[in-house]
Amino acid sequence: MRLSSLFIVLATFALASVASVLAARTAVAVVEDRSVIAVRSQLDLNGYEWANVQGDGLQVILEGEAPDEASRIRAVSSAGQIVDAARIINGMDVTATTQIAAPRFSIEMLRNDSGVSLIGLVPAAVDRDAISERITVLADGSAVTDLLETADYPVPDGWSEALSFGLRALGELPRSKISVDAERVAITATSDSPEQKRTFENSLSRRRPGNVRVELNISAPRPVITPFTLRYTIDETGGHFDSCSADTQETADRILAAARSAGLNADANCTLGLGAPSKTWAEAAEMSIASISELGGGSVTFSDADITLIAPEGTAQGLFDRVVGELENELPPVFAVFAVLPEAPDADDQGPPEFTAIRSPEGLVQLRGRVKDDLMNTAAENYAKARLRISDVTMGTRLDGDLPANWSVRVLAGIEALAELSNGAVVVQPDVVTVRGNTGNQGATAKISQLLSEKLGEAEDFRIDVKYVEQLDPIAALPSPEECIEQIQAATSNAKITFEPGSANIDAGARSTVDQIAEILQRCTSTKIEIAGYTDSQGREVMNQQLSQQRAEAVLTALRARRVPTSAFTAIGYGEESPIADNETEDGREANRRIEFKLIQPAPTEETTTALEELENASEAEESDTTSDEQN
Repeated sequence: MRLSSLFIVLATFALASVASVLAARTAVAVVEDRSVIAVRSQLDLNGYEWANVQGDGLQVILEGEAPDEASRIRAVSSAGQIVDAARIINGMDVTATTQIAAPRFSIEMLRNDSGVSLIGLVPAAVDRDAISERITVLADGSAVTDLLETADYPVPDGWSEALSFGLRALGELPRSKISVDAERVAITATSDSPEQKRTFENSLSRRRPGNVRVELNISAPRPVITPFTLRYTIDETGGHFDSCSADTQETADRILAAARSAGLNADANCTLGLGAPSKTWAEAAEMSIASISELGGGSVTFSDADITLIAPEGTAQGLFDRVVGELENELPPVFAVFAVLPEAPDADDQGPPEFTAIRSPEGLVQLRGRVKDDLMNTAAENYAKARLRISDVTMGTRLDGDLPANWSVRVLAGIEALAELSNGAVVVQPDVVTVRGNTGNQGATAKISQLLSEKLGEAEDFRIDVKYVEQLDPIAALPSPEECIEQIQAATSNAKITFEPGSANIDAGARSTVDQIAEILQRCTSTKIEIAGYTDSQGREVMNQQLSQQRAEAVLTALRARRVPTSAFTAIGYGEESPIADNETEDGREANRRIEFKLIQPAPTEETTTALEELENASEAEESDTTSDEQN
């Protein structure tokens, strides 16, 4: 059957149309795939892996979550380098930004003779006027430079306590740099003397806030030691220093090494200071210590360039002459030796005249023995009252007009030496002054040696047997926070604090316990303590909590009434929480009704890295990477 020519024409056009559609679809698919692949490669090359690429005909759709707006714009721009920007559909989102963190508030305070400078960032809620007024008062007319900036953010925990402590420290330290933030107070300062350094450290340590870390670095210049003294003795117990002064650590090491070679039987140290009479001080000390070691005992005393060497009784004259002669010839020119060979006492001798001053552990003072006349007797009594700070002295002295010419000087020097002891005795004889006793000052032996060398003269003999007792040291004897709590717990374990039934009134029988606790807390005023009140489970929970709070506050008020500084104490009522016994029994309920004293521990703080440290670390990392690349 023959097809008409019209049908053939129509079929041809239909086939052509289908072929055209198929070709167009194929071309679009090819263009779409190649565009997606090219854009995907471009984004990966520029680090935008988070972006997703899809094709829709000639259009390129970008999706995904950009870390920030700038990254989103750069991703679109990067894709525009491959396909026409008109073909790009931006469907990307931006990660939601978190709330801006509060800045780190801090103050740098610098005080010196020229004035006070403040720089840093503080919360807007802080009373700037109060700070400026306080700084102006302590500056005492000197210039005050205030470069503080403010930021309107909440005041961080601990900021008020840290700032208050920092301002108090600034008021005490005339030459200081103090850095304050909410978690830390760093203090760097200088003092005029080791004694002042110790006073500063003691004062600040007792007042430090419990929830703030305090870094204390107070330096002191080397003291001027006059006279510059050294005293080394070898007796039946071995060798020991009564006093040791050195101008450098190297000198001190040499002197201690020489002493160890000569039988030093205990740990020792030398006071570093100014005032050495010669650069050859160490050499002279080494020679002199070696000399008494060769004699088998005795003592050597330096008072500046004057040396007194006292040999043991019974030393052979020949040995004494040889050792002293060698020492005199070998010593550096500036030093002079006065050597003494004591004579054995006569068996028929009734004994030398004596003067004795005694200080008992209770603080009672007795003066006994011989004085020259009434004037000297009155002078000794008044001098003892003044130096020992007491109002009454028991006098048991006798008048003796045949005493040595320098007897009065020796008596007064002995009383002055006794003032360095917490308890002990001083015995004054014509040939020797002996000091024995206990002290709470670690430097007492050196001070007594220096005092007697200066008052008696370089040719006089004296002996010192003074022991350091930590319990007598007013600073070392202060209890630690843990010891404060232990002492309070021991007091309450014997007699607990009780209250009238259903009230916050302390029982009359418990007032002695409160008195005992107040006495303990007088030495723990800087310790952060929580006074916790507890009840039994009888009654409503809310009422129990309120009653326990009232009882804790009643104890706090009672301590305050006994003149205990309570600024570091907190009263909290816990109600029937944390029972320590069974509430089903009367004895158990009685045990649960209690007051506890707890140590408030400061929250642990994390070390913060400053901006300068971050820059330094980044610089070191870059240098390390550069070095690594060069090696590779």
